[in-house]
Amino acid sequence: MITGAAQMDGAILVVAATDGPMPQTREHILLARQVNVPYIVVFMNKVDMVEDAELLDLVELEVRELLGRYGYPGDEVPVVRGSALRAMECGCGREECGNCRPILELLEAVDTYIPTPERDVEKPFLMPIEDVFSISGRGTVVTGRIERGRVKVGDEVEVVGIRPTIRTVVTGVEMFRKVLDEGIAGDNVGLLLRGVERKEVERGQVVARPGSITPHTKFRAEVYVLTKEEGGRHTPFFSGYRPQFYFRTTDVTGTIRLPEGVEMVMPGDNVNLEVELITPIALERGLRFAIREGGRTVGAGTITEILE
Repeated sequence: MITGAAQMDGAILVVAATDGPMPQTREHILLARQVNVPYIVVFMNKVDMVEDAELLDLVELEVRELLGRYGYPGDEVPVVRGSALRAMECGCGREECGNCRPILELLEAVDTYIPTPERDVEKPFLMPIEDVFSISGRGTVVTGRIERGRVKVGDEVEVVGIRPTIRTVVTGVEMFRKVLDEGIAGDNVGLLLRGVERKEVERGQVVARPGSITPHTKFRAEVYVLTKEEGGRHTPFFSGYRPQFYFRTTDVTGTIRLPEGVEMVMPGDNVNLEVELITPIALERGLRFAIREGGRTVGAGTITEILE
């Protein structure tokens, strides 16, 4: 889910009218904020199972307040009410149909509220690797969404992180089986890499312009620790805590060291801390990440300083 969210220009948040926002809803909104999903549209589902209109208004208000708490403009976010099941069972897709109209309204809200994004095409090229596969007779292809910059056939690139850095040349750029002259920020592409074996690259590395980013294991970060109500930890943690850190398309275990004079960190705290990863990852100042433990998100942070 984190990998997918890291590639979005907008998101549809689905909330059941019967339940309202759940702890997982809070987690999804937080993750969307952490990986820079800029816009959210809300679909309030299962409205056919709620007879009280005031209850629907209450759920909508709760969702808007929750979005506002995480930095989204809760008062402006479109909220569409409907029943996905009723629309699927009907399937006519006509605007005058009470079952299908909400889905069309949702699509319209996505089109009008989420603008065509401005792409970061002038910065040095960088693409997190999401998948790797081999094409018989051609070589190794890495796929992912270009985070910034542009890449074209003949460009020299580096594969950075997890393993020793490899320098290679892009011999092909494809998007949805179409050959491109170049890929730009925002494109989901496959890059054919010259002379690279399938076993030499893996998901979680990045392909980047040579010298533009380097692998690191130690950094300082500003971190927010989720409360129990937000789906986070119920108890504090101490120096030596070893959760999973999610960067772009990878996760890696790291050890947390708290600042001098800070004995423990409570749920709900903001804290400056040091992290040492067990594997070198392509990192840079300003990179956001999620902290997870036992399958749930327990914190979110931003790198403030690279140490080594």
